[in-house]
Amino acid sequence: MIRRRALLIITAVTAILLFAVLNHRQHKVLELSSTSTSGEPTRIVSLAPNLTEILFALGLGENVVAVSNNCDWPAEAVSRKKVGTFWQPNTEAIIASRPDLVITLWFEQQKAVADTLSRLGYEVLTLKIDEIGELFTAIQKMGEAIGRTEHAEKLAENIRKKINDLQSKYSSTNKVRTLWVVQVEPLRIAGRSTFVNEMIEFAGGENAIGPTIGQYPQIGTEELLACGAEVIIQSAMGADNIDRQQQAAELFWSKLAALPAVKNNRIYVVNPDTVLRLGPRLPEGIEIIARCLHPATATQKHDVALQTR
Repeated sequence: MIRRRALLIITAVTAILLFAVLNHRQHKVLELSSTSTSGEPTRIVSLAPNLTEILFALGLGENVVAVSNNCDWPAEAVSRKKVGTFWQPNTEAIIASRPDLVITLWFEQQKAVADTLSRLGYEVLTLKIDEIGELFTAIQKMGEAIGRTEHAEKLAENIRKKINDLQSKYSSTNKVRTLWVVQVEPLRIAGRSTFVNEMIEFAGGENAIGPTIGQYPQIGTEELLACGAEVIIQSAMGADNIDRQQQAAELFWSKLAALPAVKNNRIYVVNPDTVLRLGPRLPEGIEIIARCLHPATATQKHDVALQTR
């Protein structure tokens, strides 16, 4: 009987302590969220460049207090406090920023940080944006989380309209066989199950590489020569020295003169910061690709970084 009573007492005490911990955590979450009287988070941390661009496009630039080292657009984002890199976010730096909302992407390194922050009671929004369709879903979820649903709907509709206009513009053009090169050593390309492939098709092209097992597979010389690429687009390694990278690309591909793209001098090195971010500048990225594929019909823009021969 004594042992049974003791067990009941221990169980009751444990339940009380558990309730106290959960209540404290819930209070902490509410306290972090209550810093905004309008329902909008006032201290947002963004861990990815495209997320940062979306937040600024939604008019919340002043609420973004910290970003990853890779966030460089718009220009105002550069001055924000840095909390680690895209691949290695710094949890302590994030906490030191006193956020009431942290927005992350859904991949291993960032998800681990998101899980840790959630356990500590911080509000975290984790988004998966691997395809163009998922971009619109992410914008909607961000709008709901920050209390700007209408702004998010307008932004998504604006992006969608621009993409549809571009698709219509280039739908009647000849489908240019396009090879998208991610890196050259080893040679790795963008396959058909990627958002890059979607962009190529919106711009009036088709992927020169057929179905692949991986999204960004390595390919050998035999497969490369057989693809018959009419245009080669290569992602620059950073936005600096694109002229030099263009020259290096031309030298690299010169040994494969049998490829139509090489034979006709249609090798392009493009700024990855514009083309490879699933964010508000996506239509601009598609336009860059279209300029590579259809230089005679594409709109010429002076504010777009593109190197041609």
